[in-house]
Amino acid sequence: MEVKITTEFIKLEQLLKFSGVCQTGGEAKLHIQDGEVFVNGEPCTQRGKKIRAGDKVSFEDEIINVM
Repeated sequence: MEVKITTEFIKLEQLLKFSGVCQTGGEAKLHIQDGEVFVNGEPCTQRGKKIRAGDKVSFEDEIINVM
């Protein structure tokens, strides 16, 4: 899945909610804290991590390419 952002960055928690991978920010927060979300192949536990164009976020079977 590709997600286009129009700002310099989007926070990881917001991206998961915006893309529809998680229903709520609270759900996204729990998955991030549990180390279930990967940014550019590395596990990420920072829900405020700044995701920029070119980054790849994966969670379960979803891969989000940020444009």
